[in-house]
Amino acid sequence: MKFKSMIKLGLTSVAASLVLVACGNSANESSRTDSLNWMSNTTLTTLDPSKAVDVTSDQVLYNSMRGLVTPDKGNKVDLAIAKSYKITNGGKTYTFTLRDTKWSNDKPVTAQDFVYGIKRSADPKTASQMAYYMANVVNYSQIKMGTMSADSLGVKALNDHTLQINLVKPQADFLNVLALPVFYPQVKSIVDKYGSAYGTTSDKMVYDGPFTVTNWKGSNDAWTLAKNKDYYDNANVKLKSINYTVIKDPQTALDEYQSGKLDQTLLAGKQQVTTYKNRSDFYNRKGFMVQYLSINQNNIPELKNKNLRRALSLAIDRNALTKDILGDGSFAARGLVPDTLAYKDGKDFNDYATVKDATTGNLSEAKKLWAKGLKEINKTSVSLSIMNNNDQTSRAVTEFLQTELEKLPGLKVTAEILPNNVASGRSLKSDYQLSVSGWDPSISDPISPLQTKVSTSSINTSKWGNAMYDMYIDRSNNVDATNPTKRFDDLVNAQKVILNDQGIIPLIQKAQPELIKSNIKNVKYLGNGPIWDFSHAYIK
Repeated sequence: MKFKSMIKLGLTSVAASLVLVACGNSANESSRTDSLNWMSNTTLTTLDPSKAVDVTSDQVLYNSMRGLVTPDKGNKVDLAIAKSYKITNGGKTYTFTLRDTKWSNDKPVTAQDFVYGIKRSADPKTASQMAYYMANVVNYSQIKMGTMSADSLGVKALNDHTLQINLVKPQADFLNVLALPVFYPQVKSIVDKYGSAYGTTSDKMVYDGPFTVTNWKGSNDAWTLAKNKDYYDNANVKLKSINYTVIKDPQTALDEYQSGKLDQTLLAGKQQVTTYKNRSDFYNRKGFMVQYLSINQNNIPELKNKNLRRALSLAIDRNALTKDILGDGSFAARGLVPDTLAYKDGKDFNDYATVKDATTGNLSEAKKLWAKGLKEINKTSVSLSIMNNNDQTSRAVTEFLQTELEKLPGLKVTAEILPNNVASGRSLKSDYQLSVSGWDPSISDPISPLQTKVSTSSINTSKWGNAMYDMYIDRSNNVDATNPTKRFDDLVNAQKVILNDQGIIPLIQKAQPELIKSNIKNVKYLGNGPIWDFSHAYIK
C-alpha cells in the first residue's frame, strides 16, 4: 500500500475583485524562457528513494532520478537507464543492459549501484514502506522475516552494464513496478558518507535524472530542480530550472499566479473552477484517486444483506455530488479502478469492467431494495455512521451523503468528522461502519487497487471477502500472469464481482483542475506517481 498526500483543497470562494480581473484579462505570459515557477500544496519530506511515500517526494525524485524505466501514460513504461532488456526463464528472469550515463558527481551509474539501491530498499533496517513491491523478488520474503540477509536478494550485476533480477514467479506488472523509487540505483559511498542524514537535504544526495535538487534544507518550503549536465539525455532537456514553492492556501496561490509569480496553480472548489473553466490556460485532468464508501460488514451485521448494500449505493445521486457539491471536475467513479489507468484495444478498462447498477443512483429502486432488505432481516430501521476527514471538502461530501442516505425510510445516519490522522488510524484498525475511503495507485496497473480487496489483504479494512474475486486475482497473478489478454480479463471479472456484490460503493474519481500559462509546452502529466515530468518541457 502507498499512502499518498492527497490534494485536500477546500471549497474556497474567490474575491469579487479578483473575478473581475480574471474575466477581463488572461494571466500575463512569463518573460522567462528557460525556468518555471511551480507550486506544491504539500511539503517535500525526503530525497531518499528507499523512504519516499508521498506525492511530493515522488514528484521530485521522478524528475531528479532515473531508474531502469520511467512511467508513461496508461499502463505503459519507457526505457530510462536501461537501454534494452530481455525476459527469460518463463518470465522469472529480467536482464537489463544499461546505457552509459553519470551521476551528478561525474561518477558512472553502474549495475552495482542498482544492486545496492534495491537491496538497501529491501533491507528491513532501512524500514522502507514501499519495499513490499519487491514481494516477488527471490528471497525477499525471507529477508523481510529476518531469516536471510538483504545480500541474498535475487538481484545481481553481471558486469558494470548488465543487471539481472530473478523472480519467484512471473509478474505481469513488474516493469511498471520498476518505475518506483525503491528500485532506483543508489551510491553506497554516498549513503555511507551521510548516514542517517542521507536524502534529508538536497546537498546530501547525488542524482542521475534530468534535474538535480538544490536549495532544499530539509524543512524549508522551497526548492529548485536544476538542469543536470551529466544526464544521459541532457541535450533534450530544455529548462534550466523549475523553482518550487509550497503554498497551502489555494487563494494565495491563485493570487501569485495572477501576479505572474507562478506559472501554474491548482484550483479549489466549484466557484474557482466555474470562474476559470473557459480560459485557455485552464486544464482539468483526470487523477487516479478513486473515492468510495467502504462497508464494514463485521461492524454492521445488517449490511451483510446485499439488498441493503445495493440500496445505499442507489440512493446516492452522483451527479449532484460531482456537480453541486464538488464542482471541480471530479466525476462519478465507474469502479474501484480509475478511468485512464489501463486500456485494451483502445478501450478503457472500465468500458469492460463497470456495472451500471452499482455505480449510479436510482432512488425509487433504492427504496424498493431497502424495504426488501429490511424485511429479509426482520427489522424496520437501521442506524449507521459515516467516517471521513475534517477538511472543508470532505465535510461537505459527508454531509451530502448523510442527507442522501437518510432518504431511505427507517435509516438514521450519523457523520463522524475526524482529523485525517485519526480517521486514517481508525480505518487501518477497521474501527468504522461506513468510511469514505480512497486509493491512489502507485503503479499504472488495475492490480494496484484490486489487490487491496483480496480477502487476506491487510489493506482490506472492511474485511469484505469473496472466493470468486480472490480466484480471479490469483489467476491474474499466477496462471495468467504471462498472458496479457487473459490477465486483463481476470481483472475485469474481479471488478465485476465486487461491484455486483456491492462490496464497495464507488463515489467519485478525483480531478486536478489548474491554471498553467499557455506558453508552457510538453509538461507530461501522469495521473499518479510523478504527476509532472519536466524532462521535455519548454517555454515557447
